[in-house]
Amino acid sequence: MPELDVPRVNGPQWNLRGQKPEHFTLIVFYRGLHCPICKGYLGDLDNRVEDFRAKGVEPIAISSDTRERAAQTVEEWGLDALPLGYGLSLDSAREWGLFISSAIESKEPDRFAEPGLFLVRPDATLYAASIQTMPFARPSFKELASALDFVIEKDYPARGEV
Repeated sequence: MPELDVPRVNGPQWNLRGQKPEHFTLIVFYRGLHCPICKGYLGDLDNRVEDFRAKGVEPIAISSDTRERAAQTVEEWGLDALPLGYGLSLDSAREWGLFISSAIESKEPDRFAEPGLFLVRPDATLYAASIQTMPFARPSFKELASALDFVIEKDYPARGEV
């Protein structure tokens, strides 16, 4: 996977190559503070952080928001457990295959990345990805957690690898 290095609101600098989870790093790219759908989505993930960690999966959520907006996100959305990265460059977002949108409302940044979810192995290779062009119809964390039980137990290989 492309390099990914972002500051965190609630911790030290985060770097994909520095992650050593037992099974996967779960990277959730979100639109930013302006997105009410992201609020519910990240709230659900925040409630499941320990469940994912118990499976050997380390989650992080990342946006292109500024530090100030990301800190406001943590506070206003009540994100207590979820590591939150910020300052994702649009070039980096494009390297990850994310779609970029222009603001259509005054509360939105001029440009921002649309959602994406990635499961990355400890060696920084891709296991699974889901990329959206819209804020709607994102993968369920409940279903993902259940699928990970199967994947880990059966050592299920990545698909779409040919």
